[in-house]
Amino acid sequence: MRAAALGLALRALWALALSSLSNTLAVNNSGRWWGIINVASSTNLLTDSKNVQLVLDPSLQLLSRKQRKLIRQNPGILHSVSSGLQTAIKECKWQFRNRRWNCPTPGPQHLGKIVNRGCRETAFIFAITSAGVTHSVARSCSEGSIESCTCDYRRRGPGGPDWHWGGCSDNIDFGRLFGREFVDSSEKGRDLRFLMNLHNNEAGRMTVFSEMRQECKCHGMSGSCTVRTCWMRLPTFRAVGDVLKDRFDGASRVIYGNKGSNRASRVELHHLEPENPAHKPPSPHDLVYFEKSPNFCTYSGKMGTAGTAGRFCNSSSPGLDGCELLCCGRGYRTRTQRVTERCNCTFHWCCHVSCLNCTNTQVLHECL
Repeated sequence: MRAAALGLALRALWALALSSLSNTLAVNNSGRWWGIINVASSTNLLTDSKNVQLVLDPSLQLLSRKQRKLIRQNPGILHSVSSGLQTAIKECKWQFRNRRWNCPTPGPQHLGKIVNRGCRETAFIFAITSAGVTHSVARSCSEGSIESCTCDYRRRGPGGPDWHWGGCSDNIDFGRLFGREFVDSSEKGRDLRFLMNLHNNEAGRMTVFSEMRQECKCHGMSGSCTVRTCWMRLPTFRAVGDVLKDRFDGASRVIYGNKGSNRASRVELHHLEPENPAHKPPSPHDLVYFEKSPNFCTYSGKMGTAGTAGRFCNSSSPGLDGCELLCCGRGYRTRTQRVTERCNCTFHWCCHVSCLNCTNTQVLHECL
């Protein structure tokens, strides 16, 4: 009996170790494709089955087999993906420029250890990068930069009493489909982090889709606008970032749900539930997380937080950018610096601009 019990215990420990290793690998694999951010040339494609002479960038080795296949099947799309990722990270830095966590990029190819956590900031990173790919690919289709897609011409004919569909609509459907296939393929496993990342990826894509707007051009004698031609246009990415930032502030904390039915499909069996049963389930547009955020006040190599020491703050602001909150109560030092800028510029015909050099004194407050 003791031997049997010992065997069962060892088997359970072995299964637990394998599960832990599997989850670790899944975590490390999440977001690996972000390493292609510096692939800025559309000529950096992968070698295809037709033996076309193409350039292989070392960072493309970070892509999964499925992602590399998608790149091969859609010539010109690699530049769009890389550009969308760059835009997303710039937007992340803008949205959090006055927060303790300001979307730092400690390395040229990643966003730090925060991506391996399950907090609000992780949720925003996955949503904004997914949205960046969808937005960039949809725009590139309408610009003719990708061989496998064009404008969305499905909207045709009368749309109203004084307008009709026409022009070149941004191909949001292709952008969403490619984004789902490309971005989500880096997620492996069936744990809570896997479900969270997939949900936030989709929330980013849904935000781009829901913010699409109709644009029109007037036609008629002397600008009378008797008839209008209309098409669907992508929102600015700043608008996408603003919406996702609002959803970051209202993100839902979730737990791993299991319906416990043998008849349920694998997708239905595993789902996200609100941690507080009194709260409604998160919608597809909401951001979700499952653990509390670090305070981001001090440096921690283990947590992947840079701290706020050395950050500039606003001494007169009671908000998050104020010295009291941003410096986490540690205080701040004040210093002045002289800045020389071009000013009083005048245009001279034709054709040059002359400016004066103006020197100003700036007062800066720096967190201790």
